[in-house]
Amino acid sequence: MNGEPSPVILEVCANSVTSAIAAQDGGAARVELCENLAEGGTTPSYGQLILARKLLHIKLYVLIRPRRGDFLYTDLEFEVMQADIRNCIEAGCDGVVIGMLKPDGSIDKERCTELVRLARQWGLGVTFHRAFDMCVDQYQALEDIIEMGCERVLTSGGKSTAMEGATILTHLIEKAAGRIAIMPGSGITETNVADLVHFTGATEVHSSARISMPGQMQYKNDHILMSNNPGDEYSIDVTSADRVRKILEAANA
Repeated sequence: MNGEPSPVILEVCANSVTSAIAAQDGGAARVELCENLAEGGTTPSYGQLILARKLLHIKLYVLIRPRRGDFLYTDLEFEVMQADIRNCIEAGCDGVVIGMLKPDGSIDKERCTELVRLARQWGLGVTFHRAFDMCVDQYQALEDIIEMGCERVLTSGGKSTAMEGATILTHLIEKAAGRIAIMPGSGITETNVADLVHFTGATEVHSSARISMPGQMQYKNDHILMSNNPGDEYSIDVTSADRVRKILEAANA
């Protein structure tokens, strides 16, 4: 051992198999596979899951979130989440990403613990996602999540971006004291990751490293919107291997 600090690793929030492969090509250590990033991310399709597992040799974690919106789930939604975790187990994924709250803003420890046990009994790791940022008391939530057996918390420190929440992230990392990893995420880019890492002492960070790519359609119907959100119907958001490399270089500079 030479006493050198371990390199900062990058988890890429990948919105498709295509993005997951770009993350791997850029040097990411782990992928969080999801869909619908514009809605904060939801569980990817079974096809995306199977193909990602087939084509990735880096760690593959899968977001278990059945819909956009809050993190208060019905019994039926809870059953959907359990079924999605079983799919991840059968597909040979490395882990899942979960989070459930109670109406008062505390962690839903009982049902979250059931999901953690389901995953861990088959050797899958568990990340607690940014439902943590919507908690009424983050320090109590941290203790609850450690007790449940999660490996890490993905958090922006309760703010819209990790840079805004940097001071809280620093306190969370101190409070965790090595018992669980605190992984900053939200708005992390190649231009701010070095400052964030130096300020907080984080050893892993989370980014989508996305770029917008023009679509290849020659014919375009410009008189229609296919969703409620105005935007370019002919562009595609995808992870950039080059951006992944730049974020890693900056984080470890």
